Amino acid sequence: MTIPDIDLGFTKPRAQTRVVVAMSGGVDSSVCAALVHAAGYEVIGITLQLYDHGAAIAKKNACCAGQDIYDAKNIADVLGFPHYTLDYESRFRQSVMEDFADTYVQGATPIPCVRCNQSVKFTDLLELARGLGADCMVTGHYVARVGFEADAKMHIAKDKNRDQSYFLFATTQKQLDFLRFPLAEIGKDDVRKIALDFGLNVADKPDSQDICFVPDGKYQDIVVRLRPQAGKAGEIVHIDGRILGKHQGIINYTVGQRRGLGIAVGDPLFVVALDAEDARVIVGPKEALKVKSLTLKEVNWLGEKLANEDELEGRKVLARVRSTRPPIPATLSTNLGWRIIFDEAEEGVAPGQACVLYDPESAMGDLGERVLGGGFIASTQKLFET
Repeated sequence: MTIPDIDLGFTKPRAQTRVVVAMSGGVDSSVCAALVHAAGYEVIGITLQLYDHGAAIAKKNACCAGQDIYDAKNIADVLGFPHYTLDYESRFRQSVMEDFADTYVQGATPIPCVRCNQSVKFTDLLELARGLGADCMVTGHYVARVGFEADAKMHIAKDKNRDQSYFLFATTQKQLDFLRFPLAEIGKDDVRKIALDFGLNVADKPDSQDICFVPDGKYQDIVVRLRPQAGKAGEIVHIDGRILGKHQGIINYTVGQRRGLGIAVGDPLFVVALDAEDARVIVGPKEALKVKSLTLKEVNWLGEKLANEDELEGRKVLARVRSTRPPIPATLSTNLGWRIIFDEAEEGVAPGQACVLYDPESAMGDLGERVLGGGFIASTQKLFET
């Protein structure tokens, strides 16, 4: 296919525009580096080593460790630009892995990809890029940045199935102004074709798993290793008060879970809440999952500039409570903290996850709605109280 020309929006000559590319070793960031280099910019590739459980070298669906670091360095060597690997394991453990464990211990469901972007990648790495004299930093995220060097806007990517705006809601305006996302209007299939055209050996490399530092998908092992008290046993309790069984730690459950409860009472039951203080897993029928509103903490606003938050009272938004669920109509209330009120009750809303807000009338061209920001879900208000 035709290699797209990437314009990063600067007025000075491309050869005099220094670009740091965050390279995870996967196909997306590798193609970004290739495209920016082919467009004539001065490219520096940087890979962060974030973790290594002793077996990461052999892991095929991870990122930022082992084989992936080797792949990133190889891509830079093949294309002909400098590449550096930096050890950020300690910072990653503190900012991402320990927060991951603490969130589970508190009975909530963490979202480590947001924490990683919020701290290590878009804070530490971005400041490093500035220190290297870079004019911008490029990443392989599927999200769109609209605008010039200042006051840029974030939109849903053209490839809606790959859009990663949910994981980037915590990006500040200052960070967004410095970032560039070359894959905003390129689909995943085309990214792999471009990789083949460049002769990159990662063209067919599998995508990384959601939680990169969890070996074999057993997140409980990580939590117990970091917080041994997390395996505290307790009771499985129906919302009507009946004790239905025992469990070996609330970290083994998430809100909305149906399978693996270890109880059999006839009608399907779902995890509707986790009581960390009393180590209880609370279950109930599907309708008990319905949430009419939620409250947010650690809110980041990327919408219009505000004199104060009261200006947002009654604002109509689209709210997404999980990366796998579509955004749905809701109303924003800011009189007593940040509260999202759904037009129709939503299911599977878990404290600890993110709620990302979009402008319902801001889609443009092939790009989806503008990202207004969001926050972490602090609490929920059920449609049917028990």
